[in-house]
Amino acid sequence: MKDKIKILSAQILNDVIGFRHHLHANPELSFKEFETSNFIKSKLNEWNIPFTSMAETGIVALLKGEKKSDKVIALRADMDALPIQEISEKPYKSKVDGVMHACGHDVHSASLLGTAYILNELKSEFGGTVKFIFQPGEELLPGGASLMIKEGVLENPEPNAILGQHVMPLIQTGKVGFRSGKYMASTDELYVTVSGKGGHGAQPHQNIDPVVITAHIITALQQIVSRNADPRLPSVLSFGKIIANGATNIIPSEVKLEGTFRTLDEKWRKEAHLRIKKMAEGIAESMGGSCQFNIIEGYPALINEEKTTAIARLAAEEYLGKENVEDLDLWMAAEDFAFYSQKTNACFYRLGTGNEQKNTTYSVHTPSFDIDEDALKTSTGLMAYLAIKQLGS
Repeated sequence: MKDKIKILSAQILNDVIGFRHHLHANPELSFKEFETSNFIKSKLNEWNIPFTSMAETGIVALLKGEKKSDKVIALRADMDALPIQEISEKPYKSKVDGVMHACGHDVHSASLLGTAYILNELKSEFGGTVKFIFQPGEELLPGGASLMIKEGVLENPEPNAILGQHVMPLIQTGKVGFRSGKYMASTDELYVTVSGKGGHGAQPHQNIDPVVITAHIITALQQIVSRNADPRLPSVLSFGKIIANGATNIIPSEVKLEGTFRTLDEKWRKEAHLRIKKMAEGIAESMGGSCQFNIIEGYPALINEEKTTAIARLAAEEYLGKENVEDLDLWMAAEDFAFYSQKTNACFYRLGTGNEQKNTTYSVHTPSFDIDEDALKTSTGLMAYLAIKQLGS
């Protein structure tokens, strides 16, 4: 089976590269992936793989192996791009001003199409069902995964496990990375308004200074991480936007803050929300002001189920060689694949796309991001092999 997959992967490679070039040149923002969705549907129709639409632009395709088995494996790719202006002279660079595939979702979708082709060609040789999920809106709350789940993507049939892959420029092309258990952080958005009484900067005694109150709040809230969180549990509390619209001699009436809170434990996440809000409001009140603290819950923590991940890792070692499979560190970024991991057995792994000679080591979410397309030699066949192994386990 491994050899057959590798042969088919080589046969479809040029097509997969073409799929990727088309998607990269025609990026669409979150929940607006209409042409992307139509392109993917056209390929599934060409291969006679049945599908349904979901969450407006999302697609769920089903492929049933012809041997007897009730097992179901889901494979997921995201489709949306980012509001970033691409810096590139490549012929496939973005044609859309201010929009680019800076996170590799074009790679994910093109690769999953290749995987669908391979498994469709081999459907007489395996049992069980493969569910291909092409998902919108990974980059924007509430996350396309949450909408797909609400609309039943993990039902009819219910998968025994779900796999997802994501590009990683920090890993050399030809290699992949796995981590069992806790892997990526939850992410919550913090929106804060600190109110006081504005006035002349030379008469602070007549005012209630929200700038000073805000300074105390920012400093004090770091204790939530340093003194309330278990030191063995990574947590991040950062404020990246502060607006105090006064002047050198004007104390404003309010200050606005925006930030993020991230952690890897859902119980602590909820407790931290209460502590953060209570501390900020208490400080503001004690200093004569007030504080409106709004926490918008984002993606949960991403947990890779141990058995599913162990099977996938062993299969990757068989397919690529043990020397091409790496251990991943904890990653405090967030990913809406986490919603799937909260509902079913999940494995989210990394696809190496970095190559210094080809200048493809720029981070995701940057204007110069690109991949070494030799990674597409790995992505399609590997996921097909992982799916077969999950169905057979």
